[in-house]
Amino acid sequence: MSVVTRDSYLKSLLQGQSQLSASPLERLNRLRANAVDRVSTLRMPTKSDEEWRFTDISPLTKMSFQPMRIASPLQISDVEHFYLAETVTRLVFVDGVYAPHLSTKLPDVSKDSGFVVSNLSATKSEILTIIEPHLGHHTEFKDNIFAALNTAFLHEGALIIVPRNVAVEIPIHLLFIATQKEVTSHPRCLLIAESGSTVTVLEDYVTLQEEAYVTNTVAEIVLAENAVVNHCRIQRDSKKSFHMANCTVSLARASQYQSISVAFGARISRYNLNLLMTDEDAECVADGLALISSHQLADTHVFIDHLKPHCTSRQLHKCIVDDAAHAVFNGKIMVRQDAQLTNSSQSNRNLLLTPRAQVDTKPQLEIFADDVKCTHGATVGQLDNEEIFYLKSRGLSEITARNLLTYAFGAEIINRIPIESLKLQLEQTVLEQTRKN
Repeated sequence: MSVVTRDSYLKSLLQGQSQLSASPLERLNRLRANAVDRVSTLRMPTKSDEEWRFTDISPLTKMSFQPMRIASPLQISDVEHFYLAETVTRLVFVDGVYAPHLSTKLPDVSKDSGFVVSNLSATKSEILTIIEPHLGHHTEFKDNIFAALNTAFLHEGALIIVPRNVAVEIPIHLLFIATQKEVTSHPRCLLIAESGSTVTVLEDYVTLQEEAYVTNTVAEIVLAENAVVNHCRIQRDSKKSFHMANCTVSLARASQYQSISVAFGARISRYNLNLLMTDEDAECVADGLALISSHQLADTHVFIDHLKPHCTSRQLHKCIVDDAAHAVFNGKIMVRQDAQLTNSSQSNRNLLLTPRAQVDTKPQLEIFADDVKCTHGATVGQLDNEEIFYLKSRGLSEITARNLLTYAFGAEIINRIPIESLKLQLEQTVLEQTRKN
């Protein structure tokens, strides 16, 4: 891409940004301005960049995507099949714009507890002092054009604040619905779990149409001391769309973060998950599944940074790759010099269903401490012939045996989801997509 073409393309991505209304949060206005300036100095990544050498996003740069101009007139009947029985609290965003008539109100018990689930742009003044040290602080956009673009358009978004020692037993559903083709949306999430709090959050990306669009997301999750967060992230966009995502999680002393990410959709998807263990005795689990086919490309980059001693991290990421699809996994665990007695394990397991399927995997360990217990590894292969033979000997046909083994490979991750109705939905999706005639 020439310099002239590149500059005009980046300017087109910022079209409509100047029309955003000013925010009462001065930091937000400064963030936007800084992000706009930064976009003008950055460029779209290419395969010549080390962090993108397996992922070609040039198809994205050849298409014109603009912010939504006319809101879709959706009614509850149009989207209620995305709702979950277990979720009483739900924030719904349509093409990146908050839809209050599709969302559900908080239970009355939240009024006096300080529990906040709201649209960012509607935040009350007394809440601004709580979010100001965190909004835009954890996900850097200095060298990340997608994070910079998201921040440049930062206006609406999902805000969750769980007060000190409050346990939210019912999951919170953040539902992002794509309805229009050739539109770019920039969803934003900020979750602050204060000391001793507990919460389960579902970040859910779905579509009502199958044409091309762009979803460019940023999530910032902050766990204070002894906080517990269960985070489920489901991406089931159109298979012609583009999905770019950045999530940064900061873990304080003795906090616990458990993540399950599932990617089914998008022509090209990229998910960057950065986990920062900022104090002692923090624990994190980062599990994931990519199930792709046709010519899809799913790229997952995870960085787990052990900054302090006595921390634990676990990661299992699986890919099921069919047809001529391409999966990418890059998992980096950094153990700093002061992070003694770190216990960390990382595993990437990949199942290729056809000779044309492709996976590039790069598990990494960088250890600068002496007293640690760390393991990592990756496997790439096809279905086990001995397992197929065993199932055939029990009366199953070869096709049924292959379908069962493929389903079981993905279901191991799905079964870890703590929301039962969502788990059943995704299990059915895995079953349908792995079934061969």
